Amino acid sequence: MGDDAAIIRPRAGHETILTCDWLLEGSHFLLDRHPADSIGWKCLARAASDLAAMGAEPRCFLLSLALPAAASGIWLDEFLRGLRAASRHLNCPAAGGDTTGRDQILINTTVVGECRRGRTILRKGAKPGDAIFVSGRLGEAELGLRLIRRDKRRTNKGDARLRKHLYPEARLGIGAWLARQRLATAMMDLSDGLSSDLPRLCAASGVGVRIESQRIPALRLSGLDAKKFDALELALDGGDDYELLFTVAPENISRIPRSIAGTPLTLIGRVVRETKVLLISESREEIPLAKKGWDPFRK
Repeated sequence: MGDDAAIIRPRAGHETILTCDWLLEGSHFLLDRHPADSIGWKCLARAASDLAAMGAEPRCFLLSLALPAAASGIWLDEFLRGLRAASRHLNCPAAGGDTTGRDQILINTTVVGECRRGRTILRKGAKPGDAIFVSGRLGEAELGLRLIRRDKRRTNKGDARLRKHLYPEARLGIGAWLARQRLATAMMDLSDGLSSDLPRLCAASGVGVRIESQRIPALRLSGLDAKKFDALELALDGGDDYELLFTVAPENISRIPRSIAGTPLTLIGRVVRETKVLLISESREEIPLAKKGWDPFRK
C-alpha cells in the first residue's frame, strides 16, 4: 500500500485467480437501513465467495469506492471498520484501490486468490449421475432483507434473523477442502438464488438436474415469520446466501461429510442427461424450476 500499484508474486505450483464484485447503493443496500460496517464486511465477503466457488484461497484485495462528501465522516469510519474485520477474518489484506466523489455510494471490490495448479473447480464438470450438494441453509439472507424492508425502525444488528444478510460468510474452507480432496466435479456459489444459479451450472456442464423439494435445506420459520413467508420459496429464489453448490461423482458420495466446520452439506438431487432443471415435489410431481432469483435487469 502506498505505491502506484501492488506487486503479487504467485507461489510456485499455484494459479492466480481473479474476481471482482459491485455493491451499489439502492440496488444492493439501503443507506438508511443497512449499517455501514455490514456494507464494509459484505463487499469483501461477496467477492471472496467467488474464490470459494473455485476452491481458491484469497491473497489480497483492491477497493474502488465512490461516495458523497456527507458519507466521508462517521459512515466511512464504520464502513472501514467492517471492511477491516472481514479482511482479518478472511486473511485477505488490502493491496490498494481508488476513491472518488459521487452523489451515490458505489463499491467495487477486486480479490486476488490462488489455487494449487490443476485443482481449480469449474462449473462445467458435472456429469449425468453425479449427486448435487449445497452447503448451509438457504433463504436466510432473503428473509433478513425482507425483514429490513418491512420494519421502518433502525436495523437491529443483534437480530439473528438478519445476520446472514448483513454479514455473509464466504465458504472458503469448504471450497478449499473440496479442491484438496478432488471431490467436486463442478461448483459455484449461490449469489442470485438456487432457482437462477442452478441452471447456470447445468448450462456450463451441458446437463440437467432433478432436485427434491424435501431435501432442500430451507430455514425453519416460526411465529409471524411462518405466516408471512414461505420457507421453500425463500430457499429457491432468495439471493445473497453465498453457499456452495457442487456436484460429486457417484463413487465419491460417501466421502462427503455431513458437515465441515459446523456447516452442513446436504444432498438435494442428481444430475441427469436431459437438459431440464426439474423440482420434484413432495407428491413426486416434476415441476420445471422457474428462474425467480435476483436479476439486476428484470423490470
